[in-house]
Amino acid sequence: MHFTAKIQGSHIACTITSDRALKSPTFCASLMAPGTVIAGGHLTRQVAGYLEVALPDLAPGEPHELTLAHENPGFVPRNRAWLPLGAYLRTQQGPIQLPPLEQGIRQAEAPRVPDHPGLRLIPQPQSWHPAPGETRFTTLDASHPAFAAADALARRRGIAPLIGPGPRVTVTLDPALQDDHEITIGPEITIRAGNEAAVFHAAITLLTLRETHGALPHGNLQDGPRFGYRGQHLDCARHFFAVETILKLLDLMALLKLNRFHWHFADDEAFRLQTTSTPEIWEKTALRGEGHAVPSVFGGGISSGGSYSKADVQRILTHAQALHIQVLPEIEVPAHSFCLNLAHPGLQDRADNRAEVSIQGYRDNIVNPALPETWAFLEPLALEVASLFPMGMIHLGGDELPPDAWAGSPEVTALKAREGLATHLDVQGWTMAKMAGYLAQHGIRTAAWEEATRGNQGGIGHDALIFSWTGQGEGIHAARKGHQVVMCPAQNTYFDIAHSPDPEDWGATWAGITPLEQVVNWKPVPDSAPDIADKVAGVEGCFWGEFTTQDVEMEPMVAPRILGLANKAWDRRDSVDGPSLRALAQAYGPLLDRIGWQRHRGGVNPGYTPGLP
Repeated sequence: MHFTAKIQGSHIACTITSDRALKSPTFCASLMAPGTVIAGGHLTRQVAGYLEVALPDLAPGEPHELTLAHENPGFVPRNRAWLPLGAYLRTQQGPIQLPPLEQGIRQAEAPRVPDHPGLRLIPQPQSWHPAPGETRFTTLDASHPAFAAADALARRRGIAPLIGPGPRVTVTLDPALQDDHEITIGPEITIRAGNEAAVFHAAITLLTLRETHGALPHGNLQDGPRFGYRGQHLDCARHFFAVETILKLLDLMALLKLNRFHWHFADDEAFRLQTTSTPEIWEKTALRGEGHAVPSVFGGGISSGGSYSKADVQRILTHAQALHIQVLPEIEVPAHSFCLNLAHPGLQDRADNRAEVSIQGYRDNIVNPALPETWAFLEPLALEVASLFPMGMIHLGGDELPPDAWAGSPEVTALKAREGLATHLDVQGWTMAKMAGYLAQHGIRTAAWEEATRGNQGGIGHDALIFSWTGQGEGIHAARKGHQVVMCPAQNTYFDIAHSPDPEDWGATWAGITPLEQVVNWKPVPDSAPDIADKVAGVEGCFWGEFTTQDVEMEPMVAPRILGLANKAWDRRDSVDGPSLRALAQAYGPLLDRIGWQRHRGGVNPGYTPGLP
């Protein structure tokens, strides 16, 4: 079999050449958004970006041309990520996987820039006072448990051990320092730190300086984080990432002093956590593709996916805790629930015409909050998920509600009358507040995306932590309503966004283009809103998996841009600009190579199976 695809203006030109005679096959694949057929076949089914196209009989060796486009004329293909993913043919003899297109970014090694003149360290310290001399060492004589954790990280990631014979390290705890620490580097090393996490961060600093400088420059370093929340998100619903990949990401986060892992394992496409209260949702949606409840959306191919057991959760939590990282789980309320509705009928009003369509093109992707069954389902699910994670917080989603949600539901019409709700946003705000109130009774704090604050009754309330993603305006609004806010503007911190405008590159483009420099081209507390400074809890980078079919494709999208995020989260002086970030990324390149982090391509390999790690 032979399959190619290329961008032709606003269209996608595909060529399928079969190695055998096939009678009336069906072409199955996924696009970035709902598609249509221009020529070469007949559209027979569509679910969001997934489409099925009836083809004529294919003769051996004779190319067949198929021309596709996105249904929305504004969705013009921008790069190779917009080409068909997970393409296969459904035939009378069974499904046949078509050869995968090249995936992942096509960025060459960046041109060399002058070395960073100061400490080659991300994040940059709060202050550094150099002294004459340096100490070259292979290992350090350090007995504190935090050094053991840093040493274990180094050993498992291919970095030279940190602990062994060498300069002596003396650690003193001073609770007055809280999260801060001070390192004095000379022939011996002394550390004063406010807590165990601060000692670990000091150990990471010493490990990093050994790798980026080859020695420890003498001097005094005072350091500590700007924000308590320093996060990285991973979408494991659109693509099932192996546990080992998650552990590797946690190690990278720890090397950059990030301390919150936002685990997004539930969305329209799958619910991947093996829950006890609602086993049907993960049993029916963990796999997608041919013959599964969820079709091959977002490059699932013939069959792909997986689920995370409670043993997997515990393994991730144990790993994270050793690195002083907390894990924030996320479910979705009330939208992004396509897979829930497939797996658990009864969450929608039977009398509703359900005419709403989500921004991704899904129908039936919202649950109905006016039904008792919805709450009998959601409350135990949310409580079980939250109870698995010691952070004591659960993210409830709350984003991208279709604009005409519940417009045809008599049950919601009655709910509006009872509760004084006028619009779909009012209904969502009421729903989020009800769920947050239930969880608060069990001692669990909630988080949600920015849309959760909307509605005529004040939105989610309950001291919810709000994530501002479309920009910073909604975050400012939420902060002025009294919420703590995590700033994660897509234009700067969404690492699934393309690095460059090159059509041969890879990535989403709806929020623009995000080169490395753009990750530091913003301020977590905007100059226009100094009054919200005490409400900004931190920042977060996000990686969404809509067009990821192999774990490795994530790596060059995240790093080196995560370096800029880490500095934004930590550096109180905000001292890194675009050129200095480029120089620091250059210094970190060998370290990323050493831990096996793919920086340049991350595309498919011969013989790969779409969707599998």
